[in-house]
Amino acid sequence: MNEDYLTYTAEKADDGVKLDNILKSRMNLSRRLITDLKKAKNIFINNKHVFTNALVKTGDVVSVNIYKEESQDIEPENIPIDVVFEDADLLIVNKMPGIVVHPTKGHPNGTLSNGIIYYLRQKDDKSIVRLVNRLDRDTSGLVIIAKNKFTHQALAKELDSNEISKKYICIAHGNFTQKSGTIDLPIGRPSRETIKREVMTSGYKAVTHYKVIEDLDEASLVELRLETGKTHQIRVHMSYIGHPIFGDTLYGTADDSRFINRQALHAYMLEFNHPRYGSRVRLKTEIPDDMKSLLLKLKV
Repeated sequence: MNEDYLTYTAEKADDGVKLDNILKSRMNLSRRLITDLKKAKNIFINNKHVFTNALVKTGDVVSVNIYKEESQDIEPENIPIDVVFEDADLLIVNKMPGIVVHPTKGHPNGTLSNGIIYYLRQKDDKSIVRLVNRLDRDTSGLVIIAKNKFTHQALAKELDSNEISKKYICIAHGNFTQKSGTIDLPIGRPSRETIKREVMTSGYKAVTHYKVIEDLDEASLVELRLETGKTHQIRVHMSYIGHPIFGDTLYGTADDSRFINRQALHAYMLEFNHPRYGSRVRLKTEIPDDMKSLLLKLKV
């Protein structure tokens, strides 16, 4: 199978339907992507180029070529990356703590994206870095990279409709009275002069579900599931309810440097629908060594 192409075989119910509708409803293509494919003349029925006003017949094979050679202003750097899953459409990596996900003015190089570009080019893969999710510099865990525009727009749509399940593990201060619950508190940025977020009535809706996995010595191992994905959401919510994450120098209240030198937060599980195949993908990673070491120190 040529993985540059997406294909769909028209069913009886599709007989006489405009191709444009098939591309949107059956093949899950966005309006913007369809426009790009039309300009590139990359839309076909039975291997013949057609316009999107064509009528589809039962048994027709509709195909689109989603490959597009692109460039990106990210310098390849030989930075080790931990690949958890990879195919023609996706690259999912386990990000180490202490590394920025994407170049910024303050961090123009040495980022996860620099390492990913290097990894791809070593395999002669011409994909660019399209991040589906991001993690804070000192948060470790799973990051999804889409290798093409179709995959990126499909997963962005899943994110918006809450079809991507994202779970985290953290080690928080204190022991919880209520061992599971939901934190539904809006989060906003009080000033453009600070990166710090706060729970505030004028903020954006933010929902975090939590479950205590293990009680520790004046601490707790907690699983968290995000329903929304606001900046610093878990860190803000945990701090607000009186259980800041160990090592969090922005939202914490104690000096935890003797325990761990970054926030003890790890994005350990992802579950989503594969855009090309429709199958459910479920991936898990272990917590990193620094969090394992902290757990041992805090065992009751």
